[in-house]
Amino acid sequence: MPDPIQIAADLAPTGTLRASINLGNPVLAQGTPDAPSGVTVDIARELARRLGVPVSFQCFDAARKSFEVLRSGSADVAFLAIEPARAAEVEFTAPYVLIEGVYAVAADSPIRTADDVDRPGVRVGVKEGSAYDLFLTRTLENAEVVRGADGIDAFREHGLEVAAGIRQPLSRHVAADPGLRLVEPRFMQIRQAVAVARDHRPATVRFLHDLVEDLKASGRIAESLATSGQDASVAP
Repeated sequence: MPDPIQIAADLAPTGTLRASINLGNPVLAQGTPDAPSGVTVDIARELARRLGVPVSFQCFDAARKSFEVLRSGSADVAFLAIEPARAAEVEFTAPYVLIEGVYAVAADSPIRTADDVDRPGVRVGVKEGSAYDLFLTRTLENAEVVRGADGIDAFREHGLEVAAGIRQPLSRHVAADPGLRLVEPRFMQIRQAVAVARDHRPATVRFLHDLVEDLKASGRIAESLATSGQDASVAP
């Protein structure tokens, strides 16, 4: 059995677990920087409880900012989508939640499916540094990625052909605007996981892996998502 005292000394060397929370992803976190809530906040609290240390939250409006504080050592743990560009610098657990990346277009757009997007002359608005920004930058061969504060904002501001985003919030934009429609099917599956710096002991990383698997198997992740009103899928 891993020693929680040793794990805590390795993972939370200041004596407090410093958790980086991305309030820019409403599936994972809600509330305010002073009072965050949601599945990532619940995971952080449970991790701190098992380590026997207090937890503090650093809240940001974008995944790239959450990633940067983890990479700089200003946070001990973050909650990010698994992407090769990030995995080269941080260690990920298995995913705990699966989210879909989808496109939205003008209602009269000739784009009918996700496969229609990667064509010359098509510009795709994305949230800078998001998982789908990294994915589309890596995979699109003909379409152009245009970055902004949010995919739908870039789409509207620059008159783009496509907006990319997470299904839940992008669906709400489409529901509120009859001039928009979603493009099916999804263009990616976003695997959300717990991330830590790569310099931790193997026992610490195993502890985190086991924590995530336990929270999934026990139903705690599903319960947390339901409590926060989110319909994302718990990862297998």
